[in-house]
Amino acid sequence: MAYFSENPSPTRDSSTGGWQQGTLLDVTICDLNHNGEGVGRWDGRVVFVPETVVGDRIQARLTHVKPNMAHAKLQTLLEPSPHRIRPRCIVADKCGGCQWQHIDYALQQETKRNHVIQSLERLGGFEQPPVAPMLPLAGFPDAANADLHYRNKATYPISRSATGQLQVGYYRKGSHQLVNLNQCPIQDERLDPLLAAVKQDIQQRGWSVYNETQHRGILRHLGLRIGRRTGEMLLTLVATQERIAGLAEQAAEWGDRHPQLVGVALNINSRRTNAIFGSETHLIHGRDYLLEDFAGLSFRVHPTTFFQVFTEQAEALLMAILEQLQLTGTEIVVDAYAGIGTLTLPIAQRVKRAIALEVQPEAADQARLNAQLNHLENVTVHTGTVEALLPTLDLVPDLVLLDPPRKGCDAAVLETLRQQCPARIVYVSCNPATLARDLKRLCEDGLYTLTHVQPADFFPQTTHVECAAFLTYNDSHDQPAP
Repeated sequence: MAYFSENPSPTRDSSTGGWQQGTLLDVTICDLNHNGEGVGRWDGRVVFVPETVVGDRIQARLTHVKPNMAHAKLQTLLEPSPHRIRPRCIVADKCGGCQWQHIDYALQQETKRNHVIQSLERLGGFEQPPVAPMLPLAGFPDAANADLHYRNKATYPISRSATGQLQVGYYRKGSHQLVNLNQCPIQDERLDPLLAAVKQDIQQRGWSVYNETQHRGILRHLGLRIGRRTGEMLLTLVATQERIAGLAEQAAEWGDRHPQLVGVALNINSRRTNAIFGSETHLIHGRDYLLEDFAGLSFRVHPTTFFQVFTEQAEALLMAILEQLQLTGTEIVVDAYAGIGTLTLPIAQRVKRAIALEVQPEAADQARLNAQLNHLENVTVHTGTVEALLPTLDLVPDLVLLDPPRKGCDAAVLETLRQQCPARIVYVSCNPATLARDLKRLCEDGLYTLTHVQPADFFPQTTHVECAAFLTYNDSHDQPAP
């Protein structure tokens, strides 16, 4: 039970329900929210405390108080939870890249599944939603550590310290100050030597580094990618301009010293923005793509291409989708938000025809190229927004795949689907809140039934959760007249 410790009679403030900023509380953490913060209760209100674990009994100081809830900072760990573990990263207490290094992986998975269930219940209005257990990480080369070294991509901000030392890493929690890294325990460990070497070479070259406050300087970010199955690597520098003295020479040296580095690219982003990449990318050395094997197919992945960062787990979710669908080979499938064809092409092998819709011209071109690379002649790729393209199709597909960005589907997409009524819809989502919102609209009036939800962890040590939701059209549904 939560109770006051050092301040049993704090000054009351009626505007905040009676308690003031700075008050010390003893709280037991009973849950974790979608931001990764511990959730406790005191005097009928919710208290959010970062860096805590379910089962922790803590002393926390209130930092921000509202009538029905408050935020607090961990002061003292009075009694640690049995789910609290020692972080396996030496800068986990500083770096903002991971939120849950201090939580055992079993609780991470349980919490993520619960977040999916709660979103579907509270935001979607689904009673007892059919959410399966989390997709396991078993079957990887080192199953005991499959929750580490999984990322096939890392994009690091670049800065200089007050003494002029080059810094590459992630931002400290709640700030724009860098935590300097030579390795990262969640990225593919084969990238670590390249990261350390590139940092040293940039330092020796004395290249100008971007200052976001003054909007001056050249180098902004360092991007690294690796094909998990092929081992091929790409290096991308993001800069404010194309002219960097000695870059071509240095890129060739990197290629000579690191045989798995197949390409070095320069992306230009001169805007005053938090976006990492600009629209212009130049090849400096080698080739502008790496090859990756995914679901038995070969994919070209470019420097700015979207490709799921956990290759093995993305493939495992794809296999789970195929198991649920039990495709017969006669289906016509539309893959909305298709990207470079990561879902389209493996499914195209198992259906009569696959139609991909993709808004980004570069990604659409890559999807076409990847289809050709794998000799798939039943794939058609259309370039444009899903809301514009979907109503123009001269057919009603048997299956529609939705894999939108975090903001979910445009309302017009949902309305088109409600009019077309494909027999089945699979909605892949990285945001349980927008998933629940969109599923609620699709299932309104009994038009569709939510039959299965498969959550999967694409981002261990963080709060993010991916899932695939399966909808079936109700043949007996009587649609109201328009």
